Amino acid sequence: MCYTYVMKSTQSGSTNLTTILFLIFLTLKLTGVIDWSWWWVTAPLWIPVGLILGVGVLLGVGLSLYPRLNRFVRQQALKEKQNG
Repeated sequence: MCYTYVMKSTQSGSTNLTTILFLIFLTLKLTGVIDWSWWWVTAPLWIPVGLILGVGVLLGVGLSLYPRLNRFVRQQALKEKQNG
């Protein structure tokens, strides 16, 4: 995939589902149709970011623990091999 293709596809001006939902919720809130908290009105904007950050944190923790876990498993296998 070419870099220019990726840049053009992200700058094409297409709106995604989260933007559309936010605009719908905002319109409904400002016209008084819904009486939601502003947290829920803006939820389509911050929930995807929170999910991405959460997955990133989990991956970071998992990748940082992997060498220790791998070393522990190898040591246990070596002990088992020596004992029996």
